Amino acid sequence: MLTFVRAAVMAVMAATALFATASFAATEADFARLIHQRLQASPVLKGEFEQAKTLKGFRNPLVSRGEFLVARGQGVWWHTRQPFESTLVVTKTRLFTRNADGSAADLMDVQAEPGLQQVNELIFSLLAADLDVLADKFTVVAQPVGANGWTLTLTPRDANIAKFLVRATLTGERDLQTVRIEEARGDATQIRFSHQVPAAALTADEAARFQ
Repeated sequence: MLTFVRAAVMAVMAATALFATASFAATEADFARLIHQRLQASPVLKGEFEQAKTLKGFRNPLVSRGEFLVARGQGVWWHTRQPFESTLVVTKTRLFTRNADGSAADLMDVQAEPGLQQVNELIFSLLAADLDVLADKFTVVAQPVGANGWTLTLTPRDANIAKFLVRATLTGERDLQTVRIEEARGDATQIRFSHQVPAAALTADEAARFQ
């Protein structure tokens, strides 16, 4: 179960960052406000990703590619196409995989497992990029890079999160470009995003992906 929870948190951290696509402001407070403004302007974001996961002790990373859909208030749909097809879906009450035939397999149900409510709350704080809430669990540092670039670094304050996450570093300019996730066990994941398209609402077919 911990493996799937870790995967969900990592996917949502990457997806959360995609909303931070405004130009960089001079101070961290200004930057945080820009993130919230972007969230309000783009309740839905979709695009493609390339993920390279480097395992401790291995030289060559495991590379996967796919597409994502992030909907504020709904959840995250993370579809890997290569090298193997798989779909991970996170909603307010469920964590599940979607099989090729359309059927779903539950990995976590918050109502059935109340002890996992804290994980669910963390996931949706990340999804909403709610820096006020995240500041209780992470040290959040925003910095300018060059004329238009920026970095946003999340370092866990919470001991339970620190058991599997060392830090997450987001970089971008007008749009988010990369997310680097460093795990406590020595693994690291680098995700590059492309073809990002904001939308005002989900289509009917997209909404069905969260059911």
